[in-house]
Amino acid sequence: MKKATQLNPEIILRLKRLDLIARFVVEGFITGIHRSPYHGFSAEYSEHRPYLPGDPTRDIDWKAYAKSDRLYTKRYEEETNLKVYLLLDVSGSMGFSREGSASKFFYAAALCSALSHLMLRQRDAVSLVLFRNGIEKYIPPRSTPSHLSVILQTLEGSKPSLDTDIAATFHDMAERISRRGLVIVLSDLLDEPMQVVDGLRHFRHKGHEIVVFHILDPEEMKLNFHGETRFKALENPNQSVTTHPRHIEREYSSMMADLIDVYRRNCNENGIDYNHIITTIPFDFALSSYIAKRKKLY
Repeated sequence: MKKATQLNPEIILRLKRLDLIARFVVEGFITGIHRSPYHGFSAEYSEHRPYLPGDPTRDIDWKAYAKSDRLYTKRYEEETNLKVYLLLDVSGSMGFSREGSASKFFYAAALCSALSHLMLRQRDAVSLVLFRNGIEKYIPPRSTPSHLSVILQTLEGSKPSLDTDIAATFHDMAERISRRGLVIVLSDLLDEPMQVVDGLRHFRHKGHEIVVFHILDPEEMKLNFHGETRFKALENPNQSVTTHPRHIEREYSSMMADLIDVYRRNCNENGIDYNHIITTIPFDFALSSYIAKRKKLY
């Protein structure tokens, strides 16, 4: 499919520069969908909603009516502006990549860049939080166009390293965010799953909506290695084990499947949007998930 080819990460990530990636992905995404939330936007309003009896007739969008034969009213910025918190995992395990391909971190950073670009076009306020075993960097939410440069520069200057404590970060952020917002998590979630879930529940307890992008490399799903192999812990380089993959492949694959199932099941039970993403999935999948979530909120 043409759209999937245009937004194929194997091609796009060769651009290297996050500003170019963000612009390319978002423009390709908007071009590729038939009903864009930006269709008919102006500086005065952000979205449409169906016309309801009693709505002021001055707010009817007659251009939208001419195209769809349905009545829509303009929803103004104060009605639609949303605060979005992008929580990006920069721990050592996010540095994993297949030979010759981009790492989980670079995929996630590119997705963060594209989401930020998309949200700021939507006039949403965007915050970026980088975390490892705690919060490393917190950029407060802003909705100005120049805010994108701040986010991109921060992402460009970040590298995955050290260990992680995802739950501690979630509990910390849940207490920091005062106004109800949308929390988007980008992480491989390689931590104690029920502790992570407890942190996600904390956000829900505070009234926040959550989208989880569980980002993994295809080779993490199964041990696609041949011959005796040395496996090193990315979050602790002093830890390693040398073995033949066939000795542990079945148990490892089962463990990864169980991990994904635990996250998916618990997220569903707690009203959290869970998305399992491997680094070969086109970016439009994640952008569509965000758009769908935003439409539910407004």
